[in-house]
Amino acid sequence: MNVIAKRRDFLLAARAKRQGSKGMMVQGRYRKDTAALRVGFTCSKKVGNAVARNRAKRRLREIARLVLPAHGREGWDYVLIGRAEHTATRPFSALQNDLIYALRKIHNQKP
Repeated sequence: MNVIAKRRDFLLAARAKRQGSKGMMVQGRYRKDTAALRVGFTCSKKVGNAVARNRAKRRLREIARLVLPAHGREGWDYVLIGRAEHTATRPFSALQNDLIYALRKIHNQKP
C-alpha cells in the first residue's frame, strides 16, 4: 500500500467516485493499471486545530492499514477525508465498518 503525496493525484481523486459515511468521506479513482493501490489522507480545518486533525488522520491511517488490504483493489487510488467531530470520536469498529461500506459502494458505482 503506497501513500499519495502529490497534489495532482489528490485532485484527480476528487473528480472521481465518492462515497460519504458518518465517520469519513472516501474518494476512489481507478487508474487503469495494475500497480499497487494508493491511499491519501486529508482533514480540513473544520475538523479542528492541528492536534485534532492529526488525531483524526492517525485514526484514518490505522483503519486504512487494517481494511484496505482485504477490501481495496489493485490499481485504485483512495483518499480518506476526515469529518468534523465524527472521525476522532466515533468508535474504532464503527469507522472500520464505515470504510468497508464506502469501498463496497465505490466499487459498485458505474463510471
